[in-house]
Amino acid sequence: MAALCASSSILAGTAAAQTAPQPAAGEINEIVVTATRRAQLLQDVPMSIDVATGDKLEKLNIFDAKDVQQLAPSLELTNTAGRNNTATLRGIAFDPDQGTSPAVDLYLNDIPIDAQTAFTAIYDIEQIEVLRGPQGSLRGRTSPAGAITIRTRRPDLDDVDGYIQATATDDAAYNVQGGVSVPLIPGKLALRVAALVDGNRLNQVYNVNRDQRSRSRTESARVSLAWQPVETVNIGLTYQYLHADNRQNQQVFGPGNAPAQFDPTLSGPPAAIGDYIAVAEGIRRYQNNSHFVNLALDWDLGPATLFFSGAHQYSVLNQDGDQDSANQVPNYVNVQSVRTPYKVNTAELRLVSNDGDFWNWSVGAFYSKQTGDVTVTQRADQFFGNFNTAFGLFLPINVDTLVPVYLRTYSFAASSSFQFTDKLKVEVAARYGNNKSIQKGLIGVSSPGFPGFPAFMIPPIPGFASVSDAVPANLAETTSHPLTGGVTVTYEISPDATAYFAYGRSFRSGTAGVSVPVNITDDLIKTKSERSDAFEVGLKTSFLDRRLSLNISAFYQKFDGYISRFLGINYDFGARNVFGVPAGAPDGTIDGSFDFNYNGDATVKGIEATIAGRPVDNWDFSVSASYIKARYDNAVLPCNDFNGDGKPDSTGTAAITGPGNISYCASNDRLSNLPDFSLTANSELRFAMGDLQPFIRGLFTYRPSVFSSTSAFDYKSRELLNLYVGLRGSEARWEINVFAKNVLNQKRITSISQGNALQPTAGAAYDSGYRLISATNPREFGVTTSFKF
Repeated sequence: MAALCASSSILAGTAAAQTAPQPAAGEINEIVVTATRRAQLLQDVPMSIDVATGDKLEKLNIFDAKDVQQLAPSLELTNTAGRNNTATLRGIAFDPDQGTSPAVDLYLNDIPIDAQTAFTAIYDIEQIEVLRGPQGSLRGRTSPAGAITIRTRRPDLDDVDGYIQATATDDAAYNVQGGVSVPLIPGKLALRVAALVDGNRLNQVYNVNRDQRSRSRTESARVSLAWQPVETVNIGLTYQYLHADNRQNQQVFGPGNAPAQFDPTLSGPPAAIGDYIAVAEGIRRYQNNSHFVNLALDWDLGPATLFFSGAHQYSVLNQDGDQDSANQVPNYVNVQSVRTPYKVNTAELRLVSNDGDFWNWSVGAFYSKQTGDVTVTQRADQFFGNFNTAFGLFLPINVDTLVPVYLRTYSFAASSSFQFTDKLKVEVAARYGNNKSIQKGLIGVSSPGFPGFPAFMIPPIPGFASVSDAVPANLAETTSHPLTGGVTVTYEISPDATAYFAYGRSFRSGTAGVSVPVNITDDLIKTKSERSDAFEVGLKTSFLDRRLSLNISAFYQKFDGYISRFLGINYDFGARNVFGVPAGAPDGTIDGSFDFNYNGDATVKGIEATIAGRPVDNWDFSVSASYIKARYDNAVLPCNDFNGDGKPDSTGTAAITGPGNISYCASNDRLSNLPDFSLTANSELRFAMGDLQPFIRGLFTYRPSVFSSTSAFDYKSRELLNLYVGLRGSEARWEINVFAKNVLNQKRITSISQGNALQPTAGAAYDSGYRLISATNPREFGVTTSFKF
């Protein structure tokens, strides 16, 4: 399938938890993966996998996990707001704010980890694997689109080794990282220490109203111990600390506007894509402090090996972001402050048979529990019209939300593989889960009231204070007992060609919106559970004495109740009672906008292919492409439909179609804003010059133009090219290269809001004249030096 996306990945394999078969003499060395929880050569795994070794990440200056998308077609890892990392694979999208388990799960050293921590810092990495298709039968959690596994380097019990790497660019970015491994008791006990300091300007956006550029500073350190008290026992202990401070301005695009009546004050100047400007008057800052402790053990019992992995993660994400993102209300700041603790304990125990001739098996148990109280403070002022805020014609309202988090999962899994003949192998895996979540949103609303303004026919409004639960008691608790798993059949056509068939089932529990507006219908508060069934066929082949590989696959996946998040949906929560609490039926007035979770049936189908290898000793290359159609299947979904035609739009006066709290539109549209086709390619050409080796390498990604009906926007094609020219020393001990990223200096919008950023009022809305966007970063030049010992 789509695999081997990093060309050097097929040339520099690294041993994993168990000994993998090695290529015969004269063949190129292939990479070893642990996608099936056993160490196998990539070409032997009946699964679509993209791989990037640590060496490849360092060579391509990939310092952020989001940049791994440059090595895998149909994978998109984004962070448009500085706080909510999102992952899309095979057109299947995920927003962490929707409260479900991820569509693409993330694992650090085989432990599930949150995206906000995993994506922040990449250093001293052994390998990253992108596993495509439903996952979970062999890992702790189920995910419908795939999984990304990150494995850090372990201490070397016998030798001192390490590296240091430093990078600087013309955009004031820097990255210094390194690691060193030292045997404390040779052959028995070793220590590895690694660290990172990274700074950059994130999305390169300058806030013209605050005279402030986006910027980021990350510091992280990792300490690992490896202990082998006897030959049959290996114990690893890792502690990682991370601190990240991001000030990421929200980019705007459009002519701007003077939103308030009778007031010439502009939201900001006209903004083109290449201007990279923001206009919010308030702060946007996101700080992440994270501690991660991981214990791993394997004990060879002879017929089988016992594996244990456990972890404790405690992270706190503090977020302060001006909700008036496009300055739609000039001289008004609405900072939302959120404190999100991420306290998770995880443990997994597995017993795995050692390689047998006919039958191999595994059994295991998994447990995870997440707790912590999320707190949110913000304003929800009610404006009586789009007046200058100096007039004070609005009802000040403060909203404080407490979200107690409780998520608990335990599951039991078993798998068997049967080698019926030298050519035919069948694998069966199943997992029974027990998932429980309690989702509440205690919302406190208070206001000092309003004295009234007879000239504008605004009556006095008394002060009020109330506390309510956004999630009704009957919707707060969710318990599910999913049975997931899969079957794969592998047939070796010849020593250089293997075909496979795979079936997988995934499941995600329904989720409640813990800070949804009050007095809305249940379907907008809580989703149903999601199920999907996927079928896949693939062919993996090698040519020219295994110097070239060609892999191709086709798949089909059917979703029953696919869960997604719909952003910026206008809502009407009805008239307020005398206590200021919405209590009546929808009254035709838009009271605000919110991001709602919702279900819709969907299908995903596609083809993926990769050709990669080393045709001659001094040239490596890899080209991977995918064509995927991920579409809703006659789903009725939340939308903004101002003109009432049943299709998403934000043209004209804001309005809600129909008698409910929001508008709904029938949809057969894309599940995400990705085009059907995507391609990645990379190559390195080396030259001989005595003990020195000059080289040139390139990394290219392409995605064609695509029209998004949700955003009503035609995204232009992207052709992103990175080039590297350098020199390395004997045995690749040192290297220096100069590079240019986005050589073509393409400035493309990568995400955009449906319409202009608005602030609803009792009359005409404040209109900023801007749409909120994210864009590709401009061209960047830099230099990297590295030394290995």
